[in-house]
Amino acid sequence: MKSWAVQFDEPVPYQTGLDLQHRLLAARQADQIPDTVLILQHTPTVTLGNRGRDNYLLKTPEEYKALGIEVFHAERGGDVTYHAPGQWVLYPIIYLGGSEADSHGYLWNLEGVALRTLADFGIQGFRREGKNGAWTEQGKVAAIGFRLKRWVSFHGMSFNVCLDLSGFQTIVPCGLVGQPVASMKTVLGDACPTMDAVRDRLLANFSKVCMRDLEIFQTLDLSDSESAFGILRKK
Repeated sequence: MKSWAVQFDEPVPYQTGLDLQHRLLAARQADQIPDTVLILQHTPTVTLGNRGRDNYLLKTPEEYKALGIEVFHAERGGDVTYHAPGQWVLYPIIYLGGSEADSHGYLWNLEGVALRTLADFGIQGFRREGKNGAWTEQGKVAAIGFRLKRWVSFHGMSFNVCLDLSGFQTIVPCGLVGQPVASMKTVLGDACPTMDAVRDRLLANFSKVCMRDLEIFQTLDLSDSESAFGILRKK
């Protein structure tokens, strides 16, 4: 059976995307759907993973609200990060049992997806020992934080393309003091590729690295996560 990839053109509020992840997670655990990958952009949001600390938030709740940034404590791994339009977020809801039952190997694979995508557009990326994600000489471009429940993954990876990086100035990104955050636009300037071009390479590289043959579905209406879930169940 092919795996599914579902792409969304319009930015998705964080809670809406999380609700859909939870529904897909339960369906995948029950073997009602195949492995499924969501790829989307979020409206401006700060999320703290299970290692995140409130002192990594550099604004008060009132200041975040005034800036139009929502704040969530997420059940994923990792620290604090920022999401906004211009950044792709990859949420694989996939079974990692059997020979794939290795969270470190899965982390390595997600990093590999990011590094291959950077290379596709002429950017030299690299791993850093003791720090997850994908890095360039200008700073960190991809952040990773996921969780496994009964060996099904959810949450995943954010990949900076052309977002306004000022939102990262409201946090200590990934809890790394003094470490810069970059995007493809930081590196390439006006030669930065389109969001669609980067999305297509992220999915192609995920398919190759994680050995999932993807059937791609176009945008669903996520104004109602229950209806969107119902549409997927009928695929």
